[in-house]
Amino acid sequence: QVTLVESGGGSVQAGGSLRLSCVASTHVYMVMGWFRTAPGKGREAVATIDAAGNTNYALDSVKGRFTISRDDAKNTLFLQMKNTKPEDTAMYYCAAGWGMGVRMIVDYWGRGTQVTVSS
Repeated sequence: QVTLVESGGGSVQAGGSLRLSCVASTHVYMVMGWFRTAPGKGREAVATIDAAGNTNYALDSVKGRFTISRDDAKNTLFLQMKNTKPEDTAMYYCAAGWGMGVRMIVDYWGRGTQVTVSS
């Protein structure tokens, strides 16, 4: 069993930056990723990273602005968000599972951290 706890969400003005963190209760040998649910929309994959550090950004809209990384020594996953836009407003969820990108099969979910970007 793996518990994932996100932090780092909040309110930011468009163009600003946020860094989301997700701490796992134990070492995760799996793919980890960030998903988001925007108001009125379904949950979508944002970015994933495997144990070797290979990354996949499932959303074209975040490429070049968001960076996913992991520190396995600290059992922590990160999402650096730069040049944020109002359409990035969503609940962001940390996930652990198998497969990359939109094909990720999630075994464990965090409870989410809210990101609100104002124009």
